[in-house]
Amino acid sequence: MKLNDVNKGIHKNSKRLRVGRGPGSGRGRYAGRGNKGQGQLAGWSAPAIFEGGGMPLIRRIPKRGFNNAHARIVKAVNVESLEQAFTAGADVTPESVRAAGLASGIWEQLKVLGNGTVTKALRVSAHHFSAQAREKIEAAGGTVTVLPGPAPVKRNVKKASRKKPAGG
Repeated sequence: MKLNDVNKGIHKNSKRLRVGRGPGSGRGRYAGRGNKGQGQLAGWSAPAIFEGGGMPLIRRIPKRGFNNAHARIVKAVNVESLEQAFTAGADVTPESVRAAGLASGIWEQLKVLGNGTVTKALRVSAHHFSAQAREKIEAAGGTVTVLPGPAPVKRNVKKASRKKPAGG
C-alpha cells in the first residue's frame, strides 16, 4: 500500500442514490424493489427473523421444559479454588471472589461447594453453602457467614389509610 492509496474509494460527501429516475440510472422502473409483492410498498420492512414466509427457525426447533427468566443466577465456587486463590486469614466475600477471577460473568448469588480440601483458616461470606463446604471450612479453623438474599416481595398487603379519622 502506498500513501496515495490510503483514501482510494472513500468519498467524504457521496451523493444520495436517487432511485426511480429512468432506465439510464441503473435503478429505474421498479427502483430496486423488484416486481410485485409486499416489499414494493413504501414503509414496509421485514422483521429480522422473517424467513420469506417459510416456517421460522425458532418455531422449527423443539422446546422442552421451563426456563425461568426471573430466577436468581447462582454461581458455584469450590473450596479448593478458594484455597488456591486466598491467603490464610483472608476475608472471602462475593466481591473478592469476583476480583480474584474465580466467578466471572453475570451472577447474583454465590454458593460455596465442598470439592477439594481446605488447610487455611478463611473467613468466608456467601449466600449459600453446601454441608460439606461448611464442614471443611470450619474444620480448618475458618468461619462461615451466610449473606441474606434480596428481600421477598410482599403481595396483597393493605397500606395504612391516609384519611383523617371521621368525627374529629
